[in-house]
Amino acid sequence: MQYLLLIFLLFALLYGPQYWVQQVLNKYNRQDEDNFPGTGSELARHLLDRFNLQHVKVEITEQGDHYDPGEEVVRLTKDKFDGKTLTAITVAAHECGHALQHATGHSLFKWRTRLAHTTIFAERLGSFLLFAAPLLVLATRAPSPGFVSAIGAFLMIGFGVALQLLTLPVEIDASFKKALPLLKSGYLSESQYPAAKKILRAAAWTYVAASLSSLFNFWRWMAVLRR
Repeated sequence: MQYLLLIFLLFALLYGPQYWVQQVLNKYNRQDEDNFPGTGSELARHLLDRFNLQHVKVEITEQGDHYDPGEEVVRLTKDKFDGKTLTAITVAAHECGHALQHATGHSLFKWRTRLAHTTIFAERLGSFLLFAAPLLVLATRAPSPGFVSAIGAFLMIGFGVALQLLTLPVEIDASFKKALPLLKSGYLSESQYPAAKKILRAAAWTYVAASLSSLFNFWRWMAVLRR
């Protein structure tokens, strides 16, 4: 019974935030043309132009809403790109918040971008070490492949955990210090502020959920390697 309860709590901890986030985004993703004269992509273009970021593009994507600092592009999924909903407007402002972080040299954003590049290399090296551990032990005469495998697991998952944890304050800044003040400057009515805060909070919680999942994977790998 206790084992089943532990599994349930773990499942709720890992997947509960993801479910709640999706519920919040869907709730306010209903078309409401009377309140919003433009789409999410049109608002994004307007906000970027307002801050002299004409070089930053706005594109449609199937890979999830995000800002790409390498190509300097705000990318929105079709429902946000073409939508005239509170979710579309709020998410568009949030992604523009990342473009503002990039343009102003926000310190945590810069560290997060650098760590993201490092994480790609670390994951590739870690994957190689995990699969090549037996051969490396034979070549180097190390006493056990466990040590090599542990390094590989740390590189694969440890850097990912660090990236997710660093991403969270970057997301909170984009939501509540960039997007929300912008939306309150004439793009939303006062009655829409509470819902917009829920959407922005949900956007940040996606990374909380990802961090929890990464930490669980890291713990699971370490438990396997200890055997």
